[in-house]
Amino acid sequence: MQFVDLFAGPGGLDLGAQLAGAPSVGIEYDANAVATRYAASLPTVHCDVLDFGPADFPDATGLAGGPPCQTFSGAGLGTGREQLDRIVAAVKQAGADGRVVLPVGLDERTALVLEPLRWLLEAERLDRPYEAVVLEQVEAVAPIWKAYAEVLEGRGYSTATGILWTEQYGLPQTRRRAVLLARHGAPVALPAPTHRPYRRGAPRADGDPALLPWVAMADVLPDRGPFTAISNYGTGGDPKARGRRDSSEPAFTVTGKISRLRLVDPDGRELPRLTAAEAGVLQGFPADYPWSGADISQQIGNACPPPLARALVAAVAGDLQPVTAAV
Repeated sequence: MQFVDLFAGPGGLDLGAQLAGAPSVGIEYDANAVATRYAASLPTVHCDVLDFGPADFPDATGLAGGPPCQTFSGAGLGTGREQLDRIVAAVKQAGADGRVVLPVGLDERTALVLEPLRWLLEAERLDRPYEAVVLEQVEAVAPIWKAYAEVLEGRGYSTATGILWTEQYGLPQTRRRAVLLARHGAPVALPAPTHRPYRRGAPRADGDPALLPWVAMADVLPDRGPFTAISNYGTGGDPKARGRRDSSEPAFTVTGKISRLRLVDPDGRELPRLTAAEAGVLQGFPADYPWSGADISQQIGNACPPPLARALVAAVAGDLQPVTAAV
């Protein structure tokens, strides 16, 4: 199975697909993310997703993607969240007549969440429906993926949607993602967790003995020694209310502002902030991943975590051994 990855970013989903044994080609517009992809030798088309369609990638039998999340993310302005009902209605209307019509007044970035649907419907018109679909986004997009699922189920797909916690797939970070998986003419299910969920204050050894313990920051950043991470987000604007996690715990959600994350030693002394390589490791990338171009913190924060991508692609493309650690 070969995937075409829309909004491919610096390569998280593509790297996960490779680990699952499925080749992919990524479409990415941002020059910085493309520079990283080239340095990582990932098959890449540097262009706007809007300018292409399934006919341009005749060998692709799977569709994957994570449309830009800024207008849906809790860290953003929320314009996408405000438009959810209209977007869901547009998805269902497209399912009825086979054409995607953007709601009037929908901003261009938010509208990109409808692009995978355009590709799916165009592939159907070409009589080459994608065999497998993997879509992921921030939690707020879950209602849109459910609407997608309704459309796809009316077109011969089996679907599975839900909110997944990334630490349950080997990522040293707590991060919630809304996902949609689909198979044409075959059953599909969300991937079973391989690791225990993180619960603040609960011993790491607690939980289902059939699952691996969650992965801590110290496991993937052993050279750092013990430290406490202080979130770059406050509660109600009060810096004193910012969350703290010890290195013996998973990281907070890695965002494009990861460079603002403060680290202190057990005595409260300031430590050097995370390097790009370290931030990438917390997002599930290899320590030697060749981050390139500018705005690397944003590239890392926007990327699909490779361990999660591996689990999602494996769920639609075949059975693999469970993930045993962060990539």
